[in-house]
Amino acid sequence: MKNNRLRVGLTGETHTIVNEQNIANRFDPDMVPAFATPMLISLMDNAAHQAVKSHLAPGYESVGTRIAISHIAATPLGMQVTARATLVEIFRNKLIFEAEAFDEVEKIGEGRLERFVIRRDRFLQKLNGKSQIYEK
Repeated sequence: MKNNRLRVGLTGETHTIVNEQNIANRFDPDMVPAFATPMLISLMDNAAHQAVKSHLAPGYESVGTRIAISHIAATPLGMQVTARATLVEIFRNKLIFEAEAFDEVEKIGEGRLERFVIRRDRFLQKLNGKSQIYEK
């Protein structure tokens, strides 16, 4: 794996505004109209992706493999949420991130994420092979 530009300390950040598309009751009307946990996870995972994507050699990408997040505070419609992920450990092609998320008032989430660096062409070849098996 060519990752000579990866280093501990790389940080990525993503933002979103809480709206009708990312609130919990979009998925089930019985849920509350607050920022949905799956959307928080996605925002934090995307921050980890952003942290390393420009530091990978051409033809390589990172893919999410493990996420352990605590959603510790609710965020209402209209507020901005910011997620930040920092690369804290590199072991071969495994990358470990610590992530936090904040709304405009307080910290709303924290956790650890794991991503693996993969060769895009090999990954797509395996993915396409699986699709062909399924279609038969």
